Amino acid sequence: MTSDPPTSGSSTPGADRRHVVVVGGGMVAQRFVEALRARDTAGEWRVSLFAEEPRKPYDRVGLTRYFEVRDAEELTLGDPALWDDPLVELHRDCTVVAIDREARTVTDRLGNVHPYDELVLATGSNAARPPIPGNDLPGVFVYRTIDDVAELRGWVEAKREAGRVETRGGVVEKPVRGAVIGGGLLGLEAAGALKALGAQATVIEFGTHLMGVQVDLGGGQALKRLINDKGIAVRAETATKEMKPHRRTGHVGRMDFADGGRLDVDVVVMATGVRPRDELAREAGLPVGERGGAVVDLSCRTEDPHVWAIGEVACIEGRCIGLVAPGNTMAEVVVDQLLGGEAEFPGADTATKLKLSGVDVASFGDAHGRTEDCIEIVWADPTAGVYKKLVMSDDAKTLLGGVFVGDAAPYASLRPMLGAELPGDPAAFLLPEGTGGAPDIELPDEANVCSCNNVSAGTIRGAVTDHDCTSVGDVKSCTKAGTTCGACLPLVKKITETEMTKAGIEVSTALCEHFEMSRAQLFDAVRVAELHSFTEIIGRFGVVPEGASSPGRGCDICKPVVGSILASQGNGHILSGEQSTLQDTNDHMLANMQKDGTYSVVPRMPGGEVTPEGLIVVGQVAKDFGLYTKITGGQRIDMFGARVEQLPQIWKRLVEAGFESGHAYGKSLRTVKSCVGSTWCRYGVQDSVGMAVELELRYRGLRSPHKLKMGVSGCARECAEARGKDVGVIATDKGWNLYVGGNGGQTPKHALLIAEDLDTATLLTTIDRFLMLYIRTADRLQRTAPWVEEYEGGLDAIRDVIMADSLGIAEDLDAAMAAHVEGYEDEWKAVLEDPEKLARFGSFVNAPSTPDPALAYVPERGQKRPATPEEIAAGPDGPVDPSLTGPVLVAGATLEVRA
Repeated sequence: MTSDPPTSGSSTPGADRRHVVVVGGGMVAQRFVEALRARDTAGEWRVSLFAEEPRKPYDRVGLTRYFEVRDAEELTLGDPALWDDPLVELHRDCTVVAIDREARTVTDRLGNVHPYDELVLATGSNAARPPIPGNDLPGVFVYRTIDDVAELRGWVEAKREAGRVETRGGVVEKPVRGAVIGGGLLGLEAAGALKALGAQATVIEFGTHLMGVQVDLGGGQALKRLINDKGIAVRAETATKEMKPHRRTGHVGRMDFADGGRLDVDVVVMATGVRPRDELAREAGLPVGERGGAVVDLSCRTEDPHVWAIGEVACIEGRCIGLVAPGNTMAEVVVDQLLGGEAEFPGADTATKLKLSGVDVASFGDAHGRTEDCIEIVWADPTAGVYKKLVMSDDAKTLLGGVFVGDAAPYASLRPMLGAELPGDPAAFLLPEGTGGAPDIELPDEANVCSCNNVSAGTIRGAVTDHDCTSVGDVKSCTKAGTTCGACLPLVKKITETEMTKAGIEVSTALCEHFEMSRAQLFDAVRVAELHSFTEIIGRFGVVPEGASSPGRGCDICKPVVGSILASQGNGHILSGEQSTLQDTNDHMLANMQKDGTYSVVPRMPGGEVTPEGLIVVGQVAKDFGLYTKITGGQRIDMFGARVEQLPQIWKRLVEAGFESGHAYGKSLRTVKSCVGSTWCRYGVQDSVGMAVELELRYRGLRSPHKLKMGVSGCARECAEARGKDVGVIATDKGWNLYVGGNGGQTPKHALLIAEDLDTATLLTTIDRFLMLYIRTADRLQRTAPWVEEYEGGLDAIRDVIMADSLGIAEDLDAAMAAHVEGYEDEWKAVLEDPEKLARFGSFVNAPSTPDPALAYVPERGQKRPATPEEIAAGPDGPVDPSLTGPVLVAGATLEVRA
């Protein structure tokens, strides 16, 4: 190599391509390389990327997912084939330490000198460490990279191991007490990470409320309630004065606050913002901003015509922007400039959406309502933890901004309308789904749908009309919309399918990008091919992307669907072998997860019938395990508050008493509700309880596209409300009337009469065939009501299939149901009899019987329920942090925390 300045058009003597060096291996750097190779069709440029970390660029936005997948490769961005491109060279674990602008070279940490024609700085930022005494103590972390996350995980796991104590009653684990300084998006992500590691978490926020940059005070208060419900404590308007070491270990042990309060801790994460990594720019003599960052113009060019800066290190229009979407836009601008274009940075889209699991938060535009004469329209439901606000112009027509907490469903459609007039009443867009008020929005072509990749509605429509894209997958590949955070995908799908319909193109019914078939088609294919595992199914029917050697490992859409299909076809226990990896959380634990992390247990009570002895057992189990009990709308008893390691113990007691799983967790038959019928009621004309028991025992454990509910009424007075169920049976003097396709919920539908005065045998056969036809032909997560409406020919066609055998499949449907009835086994009992399945049910891998210390209980209406984080931190004997005393709102009830 030579240190002489390269001549124009060559990076080294004899080279015939220009050379661009990218310093930094983050998301924006990856986007630059990807965009350059996609647009440089003539191969004019070759690119070298120097990454400080020993891995390919990965998704920092989804960093918390690393705790789930434990595999850095799962977070890798883009198509791995990019780094095999002969015009792309990736230098990993190779920090650039110096820039020689005169010679146009960079020097890496090994002393190697690399010449460039153009240099792009994409060095990003570092997590800030505020000058708090004790910020360098062992146990104080930042939260920025995979290495940071791995180090944090190791620390917490070591603390948990050190806190294990052998007692006469078994192993007790001392809770690991964690705190996060900073209540912004990154701080909440870090708090979620601590909870995922089994530690307690308290967020310390200097401002008045969480996510103060993105949401207003009302939204912040609603967000606090949601965060509290996840077992994370919050202290707002609190400044950390000092962090002190533990007198024995020397590790961080206590936080002292400016208001005189204190908090004992074992680990602290600092998430107070970021600082641009502009050291290289400073040392190279490039101008930097007042608050840091390499100063660039709107073309993202620095003072040096051959040096560019993009992402968080770029100081553009006087500020650095710490969001990925503007950084991606800068990358595209520089690519355009290098290829001879004149693109300029259009300004930053500061819309954000919180990625903390279970917490729905989004904001865009003038979220704080600072525009002169603007008006604010607010919908708030404190009980449900929902806060929604639109900021409008003074005439209530032009959308200026929005805040969504607890329900961000309108975000995807409304954010692209920023600065445009909304059709109809703006308040209608804030009402709960199903109220029917919000009109459909026809987005203008210039509306920005994907802010991460700066993709407009017109570009998505053009992908369909001009580039022959006929699926969401095609549109994603063509436009990059929805390939970063994914928040815009519902809107991308809607625009794509609407445009295809307009163009006369058949809308794909593909299950997902891994399967071109619909759920119904895949069901039949699996049945005919007699396949018994996801690996076999995706290997046989999966779509292999262009340039790939296999269809991949599936996704969150197709895995549960395949799991349901296999279960519907009698493939054994849902937790057997590979099938267990396909289940969602509830099916995986054979119990319903509640919002506090505990589970509810619902034993089956066919038809609502239960013996006194059975009631006594249920009551004693609930008492012994401290569970909250409630009679459900389906005439069953639900027991709330069970920890993971308690589930098998609870099941054992119930199974020994003759109970079995009620499948409250599954997409399957939930309940068969009944009145008391002719046995007791003076109006009853048939034994409705006996029929309900027979139906529930016949269809128990039947896996389906969505949950199923039934009802049996003993007379026309309809006390069991059978016509609000998927299958409703009403007694007559001559037999039974059968209704199908009724649903409750947000879009209630009355069931429709399909047959009258059936005898018992005909009734059962008709229900058998109705259910099996639904299971085979419905779409994923489709209830019976919309299925009946969308089935070709509607209810009349369904009646012909199941009662007149118009398709010649009645015998096949009968055989399928007979196989289900004969092959049924209680899922709880099967787990208790299998040590391998039992091993799944533990709070911690290294201490399966040890309870999660983050779960505790307090009285509620004479029963027990999970405690707030403040009460957990206080312990059974106190004292409690004085700042945590006072009323605490929990599920609509005010609890007083003792001092």
